[in-house]
Order: sequence, then C-alpha cells, then structure tokens
Amino acid sequence: MKTALITGADSGIGLAYARELARQGWQTVLVSNRERELAEAARALQAENGLETQPLCVDLAERGSAQRVLDWCDAQQLEIELLVNNAGIYFMEYLSEENLPKVRAMIALHVENVTEMCILFGARMKARGHGYILNMSSMTARIPAPGIAVYSATKAYLKSFGKGFSYEMRPFGVKVTTVCPAAVDTGLYQLSDRTRRTGRRLGLIQSPEALVRRALRATFRGRRVISPTPVNKLLPPLIALLPSRTIDRLGMKWIYRKSNSTKR
Repeated sequence: MKTALITGADSGIGLAYARELARQGWQTVLVSNRERELAEAARALQAENGLETQPLCVDLAERGSAQRVLDWCDAQQLEIELLVNNAGIYFMEYLSEENLPKVRAMIALHVENVTEMCILFGARMKARGHGYILNMSSMTARIPAPGIAVYSATKAYLKSFGKGFSYEMRPFGVKVTTVCPAAVDTGLYQLSDRTRRTGRRLGLIQSPEALVRRALRATFRGRRVISPTPVNKLLPPLIALLPSRTIDRLGMKWIYRKSNSTKR
C-alpha cells in the first residue's frame, strides 16, 4: 500500500488531493494545524474509501516542524512515497508593522518548511531510489504586485527551488514537480458565489478537483513544472505590459476601497 502525505489537507486543494489519491488507492496522512477540521476530514475520507487515513496536527510554520512530521512517520513505520507540500496562507494587504506576524508565518510556511520537508523526505526517497514530491507554487510567482508582495515572492522561490531540486533528485529516481495554478475555486479569495460561477464559466477559475487531477498526472509523468490552464500563459505577459504607474494606481485604489469597507 503506497502512502501519500499531504500538508494543508483539512480543506480546499489539500483535501481534494487526499480524496483523489484515496480514489487511486493510496493511503494518506493529512497534516494541518486545525485539529478539529483535520479529524473530521480524516474520518470522512476513510468512510468514503475504506483506506487508512491518518491525521497529524502540526503547525508547519513553527521552527522544526518538518523534523517532527518525519519523526512521527518513522514512529508509525510509514514510508512516504508521495509528498504533497500544499499548506500555505494568503492575504492581500499593503505591508505594514501590523501584518508583520502574518508575513513571518508566510515565509516560514512557504519557504522554510517546504525546503526542509523536501530535504528530509527527499533523503529517504533518494535512499530507496524512488518517490515523488509535489510543491504548490502559483501563477503569481510571475506577477509581483501590490498587496501580494510577499506571497508572490515566496511562490517565486518555490518555483525556482522546485526546479533546481528536481535536477538534483532525478538521477536518484525521485521526481519533483512544481505546480503553478491560477485562481482556484476555494474559499481563499472570499469571492461571491456569482463571481465564482462566472470565473469558472469563463475559464478564469479552476475547480480544485480538475487542478488536482492534472497536477497528479504531471507528477507521475515526471514533469518538472506545470502551469495547468491557458490563463497561466496569457495573464502574466499581459500584466507585464501595464505601465508601472497604472499598477501603482490600481494598488492604491484597491487599498482605499478596502480601508473604507473596513470603516463601515
């Protein structure tokens, strides 16, 4: 029985990965820092498929969390054949002292933890001569923009690191894939139902299930980087054509509207 470990697996894209992998016959380890939601997701998934699903509650933004996850897997005598680094956070705000704690958490989660998870679990896969690692980056890796300065920078790191790491691991039988999706229909963006339906109809927003199927197919085929939709290819070059002053104005317009809505 092959085992996959998915981080950020209590909801959204992470849970979609767990469901699809269980459907394909994998037993799963779900990792998240939300204990109640994690336990509920694990129970539901095991009831749906009858395959073993184990929850592990860990705050991956804490220093040393990757080692704690590996130690837990060793204690359970689990060999992780597929590691899905999906956990992440998102906020769209101009940077300030007030949101510095969120900035620190984002860097820890997107950069430090993913790097350590890849190195630690990758070493075990390398010793066995096989394994898969899937890292979730974003289309925003190519779009530095106001409000998401740290988010896009950390996702750019993931894309660069994942590709470089794939070259190091490929000779030892370990495939590393970095996925760079555009908008995905989860609660992350806090969009209205109407906007979400319109976005999906126009192909601007992808369903988690469709994304996961394409990402896993690419991973098992050994693709190094995948941009799952045409939006990924079209939008970044179009945004790059915008004058810097236009981006400045759009950013200030957004932050002004946000501050006004907060006051109301």
